Amino acid sequence: MTEKIDRPAVTVIGLGNMGSAVARAFLERGYRTTVWNRTADKADALVEVGAEVSTTAAKAVAASPLTVISLLDNTAVEAVLDSVGDAAAGSTLISLTSGSPAQARANESWAIAHGATYLDGKVMGDPPDVGTPKMSLAFSGGRDAFDTADPTLRELGSVVYHGPDAGSAAVEFNAQVAMGYEFLIGFLHTLGLVESEGMDVEAFTERLAGSLAGYAGLLKMMAGAIKSGAYGPDLGSLDVQAALMDDLISHRESAGTETVRMREVKALMDRRIAQGHGDQGFSSMYELLRH
Repeated sequence: MTEKIDRPAVTVIGLGNMGSAVARAFLERGYRTTVWNRTADKADALVEVGAEVSTTAAKAVAASPLTVISLLDNTAVEAVLDSVGDAAAGSTLISLTSGSPAQARANESWAIAHGATYLDGKVMGDPPDVGTPKMSLAFSGGRDAFDTADPTLRELGSVVYHGPDAGSAAVEFNAQVAMGYEFLIGFLHTLGLVESEGMDVEAFTERLAGSLAGYAGLLKMMAGAIKSGAYGPDLGSLDVQAALMDDLISHRESAGTETVRMREVKALMDRRIAQGHGDQGFSSMYELLRH
């Protein structure tokens, strides 16, 4: 453990896998670290490397100017905040707990009402990545609070500030995670199609992985088209793409593979074409989704 010199005190509330990794990273970098967890024995391993344990969440928050909260969900965060009450006055509270933008804004309102400042944080990485550049952390909330906490937060990984709206980090996190799930469920359905046709799923995935690099440029081009409202034929005109969708749906039906998403895409294409925009590309369907 690094000698504790010229480092601010910090508190970590919640000692699950992520919270424990955060506390350990602070300890290794010489921060006087106070911890609290509802199940007290989870602090034992951290005490062995220098952590100080508080008997209540309120005492833990009062022990440091900056408190990092890492819990299972926002319901747990709300319960902790209620138990802390006015002990939060003068502190900067930073939640690294998943939750909605509305919950982040409510937490900030609670903090302000109790004389504290609040930053909402979202973690994109795994506990072993804490303290390395592989760990990505998104934050939003008051600029002064962020500027004060920034050097300490950078001990945990790569930091991005998304602005003064406390909900912005949650918007970023939820959108990134949701995009991953959208892609992965489509991938699983597609593997089912490939396997049903007698092809090797690993060999197919190897080829698919090589194709994915090309999507980065396409996504940027589509976002630019949406922002400008100038929709070129990015993947070809919708007139042509709609015919292809019929083939894809027919193939999936013949193999007994789910077609819900393909039919949704085809329905959007047909609507956009019916509006007279068959010469535009895939990104133009955003005009149907945004409203």
